Amino acid sequence: MNIKDVQKRADRRPPEKILQIGEGNFLRAFADWMIDKANTAGVYDGSVVLCQPIEKGMAGLINEQDGIYTVLMRGIENGQVVEKAEIVRSVSRCINPYENYDALLDIARSPGLKAIISNTTEAGIAYRSEDKAADAPPAGYPAKLTVILHERYQMFRGADDKGLLILPVELIDRNGDNLKACVLKHAEAWNLGAGFQSWIETSNCFANTLVDRIVTGYPRDEMDQITKKLGYEDNILVTCEPFHLWVIEAPQTWSAVLPLEEAGMHVIWTDDMTPYRTRKVRILNGGHTVSVLAAYLAGHDIVLDMMNEPIFRRYLTSSIRNEIIPTIDLPKQEMDDFANAVMERFSNPFIKHRLHDISLNSVSKYKARCLPSMLDYLKITGKLPVILPFGLAALIAFYKGTMQDGKYIGTRKTGTYEIRDDAEVLSFFYEAWKNPDAVAAKVLSNENLWGQDLTKMEGLHPLVDRYLKDIKEDGMAEAVKNLAEGLSNE
Repeated sequence: MNIKDVQKRADRRPPEKILQIGEGNFLRAFADWMIDKANTAGVYDGSVVLCQPIEKGMAGLINEQDGIYTVLMRGIENGQVVEKAEIVRSVSRCINPYENYDALLDIARSPGLKAIISNTTEAGIAYRSEDKAADAPPAGYPAKLTVILHERYQMFRGADDKGLLILPVELIDRNGDNLKACVLKHAEAWNLGAGFQSWIETSNCFANTLVDRIVTGYPRDEMDQITKKLGYEDNILVTCEPFHLWVIEAPQTWSAVLPLEEAGMHVIWTDDMTPYRTRKVRILNGGHTVSVLAAYLAGHDIVLDMMNEPIFRRYLTSSIRNEIIPTIDLPKQEMDDFANAVMERFSNPFIKHRLHDISLNSVSKYKARCLPSMLDYLKITGKLPVILPFGLAALIAFYKGTMQDGKYIGTRKTGTYEIRDDAEVLSFFYEAWKNPDAVAAKVLSNENLWGQDLTKMEGLHPLVDRYLKDIKEDGMAEAVKNLAEGLSNE
């Protein structure tokens, strides 16, 4: 029995107020789930029309289930393991514009449309000169959006109150600003007129957003057990963690268009999302980067293994609370709450996040996620932190390898592993490790890696040298243990 046969829709369907470009797992477990919660709470009355951004997609499966599906949230929440299934009914239908382009244009002309949400991958927000207004549809998302907005502009003769809230969630910095720039470039290239360009600027809101939720998708290997437990089949069920966060940088007046926070959703409207982006990058992503290479060399394979090891848990906790949080300008309670959530998310028993997968491109990750914390910590306190430099030493140790069949191969006690990064980075580390006694100085002084000469940071070179010596003589696990014994576990 399918979910649509068990979970009937109400006779009255909420009006279609949102167009969503992207029908994949993330948005259905994130935005559409939140909109359903807002409908259920009585603070919103609207549904979402999904649209495939590419020719092959999920429209058929979604429409076969009448847009109804299950979000299965699994993880740790407030210290307790949780597993809860919720039915989402906020999706009205899914359009395939490559088969029915007019259906997309009809939505653009709808007077009740209030917002457009998108997730078309990071590469989706890019200007493509080959896209034309006459294409049905244009291939690129900014070109599609330009057509949609121009159709709306013409339909309502540039009425100010027919502008839209545009919420891209693609994982690029300043996603709204970048999307708007692409749309304006298409408008100019296609000669759509100064009036249309002015309407884009003044009547629509291109919000910059930050989203955070781990969505693990359709659990194919577990579906027999899940189906038996639920009592129905769901071919578009999606699994995710309980945690969710949506930061929207836009004028507060636009929040009335999508009042998700009134339903208890963790949505933050702000005039500057920079501190929240910094918080995520430094605590969540930086926590990964400062710990996973050391944990991998110590013999662990997944994040959960690392979190179940008391020594590594103390190592990570101390780095976040004592070295990273003091460098971020947000209220302490917000920081503590976020840090607690990160520790719970890393401990999620339902997610098998492989440390080796996280190790990809670790040099650029350390530069973006950890180095700013170390620099700010030194500036604020006048001294170096303890763990962030150790994480850098662990990175250098991880990047020790040999060339084998065109791959750069490292070695740990349990075997070999491939070190994956840009070719020039791998070549540099291969050459640097030919002189182990000078490798720290060689790496730290490489301005191409870090954007500056880190040997000029007082005390860092000898500290990293000492950590590398400890790792070599005692092994990574023992070196971390010795380091952790002197750390606070607040």
